[in-house]
Amino acid sequence: VMGALESRGVLRRMSDMLEMLMKRMDILARLENSTEFHRGDEARFPLDRFQPAAGLMERIQAIAQNVSDIAIKVDQILRNSLLNGKVMEGRRDQCEVPRDPKYPDCAGKVEWMRARWTSDPCYAFFGVDGTECSFLIYLSEVEWFCPPLPWRNRTVAVPSPPVPPRAQAAFRRDLARLLELIGTGKESLSFMKKRIRHLAQQWLRAARRLEQKLAGRQRDQKHILIHIGFLTEESGDVFSPRVLKGGPLGEMVQWADILAALFVLGHSLRVTVSLKELQSHLGVPPGRGNCPLTSPLPFDLIYTDYHGLQQMKQHMGLSFKKYRCRVRVIDTFGTEPAYNHEEYATLRGYRTNWGYWNLQPAQFMTMFRTVPHQLLLGFASAPLLRREKVFVRVDFALMWACSHLCLPPQGKEKFLAILNKYMEIHGTVYYETQRPPEVPAFVKNHGLLPQHEFQQLLRKAKLFIGFGFPYEGPAPLEAIANGCVFLQARFNPPHSSLNHEFFRGKPTSREASVVSSQHPYAEDFIGKPHVWTVDYNNSEEFEAAIKTIMRTQVDPYLPYEYTCEGMLERIHAYIQHQDFCTTSSLPPSPKTKSPAMQSPPSLLALSPNATHLVWSPSAGRVPQAWPPVASLQVWVSEPQHTCTETCRRHGLVCEPTFFRFLNKEEVFLQLSIACDSTEYEMNHLYPAVAENVHECYLQKEPLLFSCAGYNTKYPRL
Repeated sequence: VMGALESRGVLRRMSDMLEMLMKRMDILARLENSTEFHRGDEARFPLDRFQPAAGLMERIQAIAQNVSDIAIKVDQILRNSLLNGKVMEGRRDQCEVPRDPKYPDCAGKVEWMRARWTSDPCYAFFGVDGTECSFLIYLSEVEWFCPPLPWRNRTVAVPSPPVPPRAQAAFRRDLARLLELIGTGKESLSFMKKRIRHLAQQWLRAARRLEQKLAGRQRDQKHILIHIGFLTEESGDVFSPRVLKGGPLGEMVQWADILAALFVLGHSLRVTVSLKELQSHLGVPPGRGNCPLTSPLPFDLIYTDYHGLQQMKQHMGLSFKKYRCRVRVIDTFGTEPAYNHEEYATLRGYRTNWGYWNLQPAQFMTMFRTVPHQLLLGFASAPLLRREKVFVRVDFALMWACSHLCLPPQGKEKFLAILNKYMEIHGTVYYETQRPPEVPAFVKNHGLLPQHEFQQLLRKAKLFIGFGFPYEGPAPLEAIANGCVFLQARFNPPHSSLNHEFFRGKPTSREASVVSSQHPYAEDFIGKPHVWTVDYNNSEEFEAAIKTIMRTQVDPYLPYEYTCEGMLERIHAYIQHQDFCTTSSLPPSPKTKSPAMQSPPSLLALSPNATHLVWSPSAGRVPQAWPPVASLQVWVSEPQHTCTETCRRHGLVCEPTFFRFLNKEEVFLQLSIACDSTEYEMNHLYPAVAENVHECYLQKEPLLFSCAGYNTKYPRL
């Protein structure tokens, strides 16, 4: 596949390398015969390492002779090729760069190819050989920067055969095939498979209930690639060693449940945990990742994480931009629009190692409903069955800590001594035999337990207590589902990227959903009597909470959205309704709007009590949107409140996909907001209004529609 000059150059370099190798082997052979060598360095260089040196020399010489023979044959082939294809080569060398206004980047791309085509072997794979014509063929047929060449042989367009109907998804009744798909070879994979087996019956029961709800509704089977990037060797795979040492495993819990949900829903899955497998499934050409894929992407959806997203970008070339709308990113802590939009983040200083992806905010999927721009993907816990509620509760507390990283710092265990006055304290902290765990002497430590034994311990405990880390994991919900009360520390001030090292560098400031405690979801969406959030530095408040908890009887509780059925229903809805590959038109800028252009009738109407806007019953044709637009309400925030806070005050959630319906000047007028001027700008706080000067601001960039952020000068819509 290489051109003549490059072929000869490669062979010449191979010969030089083999010659150098033979010289070095000759030196080693001489050293082998040296008595000084044997006497002085026996410990460092075992003698048997050099026994096959003579045989190796013979092999290298044979390879060198083969390379020489190949070089002669290549020269003969090239000469014959030049003679036989003289006419064609003449034509190929006489190509001129077309000047076509439809392809404005063509000339610049040809210039780049002249200078850099040897920088990646993938160009030679696609037939580039250094001639002008090969550049143009590549740029017009593999990439799309230049117009097609008229002299290229192209078959007459034949009408495409009708697309066969898609296979329909059918709920599965057996998870054995999924366990095979996940594979072996890593402790993290073993952990996920154990979890899937543990919840297997719950998944199958949930599938039957959802199937009844859907009542035979047709569902297309999707081809889905699941690439767990953080488990690849190239990303370091720091999680697999943690499985046996008590590290935070929330991400693996979530991935296990994602795999189970997608499989039970009946979709066709491919699972990868290595870069080599990813490249094979995507159709990545050999090289360094600068060229597009060799064939159209065979997957409707790709579920991955930030590590996998980075790997895809590095190896898919231009195809990444083409197909990124099919990606769903499992993002534990969320990505705010201001960090996601590359140009805006660069201009405004939203620096992070994980942002700049220019994805739709809803393509990021989180573990908890604390980040409003992203969709809740969540995980699943198993509620106690009736026959399992016979466990006798004992007044003991179980610590949320499986490693020393999750324990309170030295000197900060005063509250544990207070707790120990009222109940026995148990732990499941990992430790090595030669190193006892760093826990107070009064804590009964069981060591790291298998999942089913940990669940049994939760069913007996009265209290599950957290010490501030890890943040927002699945364990508290599993404890509450097993009948425990969850006690956690209140953070004052709340943690965010502005004041806490853990969140620094993550693509979220957490202004929209500040981390006021170790588990904000449990605090905000569950609350008392199941969840108590107190100041651990206030001994009186802490002790009063313990006394109240001792007197309180609670039943096991699990929010529906974290049941297997809730997760199945949610993922089914996302797959059925979401399509980020169809683009919606931008609203016209005031500079391009014609004075004669009349705005269409408003789709919104004032509510009966005149406090906010709702979807107009007379709007006529309802636009396709999900969630349905009938649920839309438009409110004006207080200047110091985010959209998230404003919606929550009215018993609502902020829905970013609805911003496009209220990003219009007439919406301000309907809310009796006077606009002396209206500007379109890129700002994650817009649409908003500067009331003191009657200036209204609309969003210029749809990717920046955001529920996060506030400015004391601007009430937001």
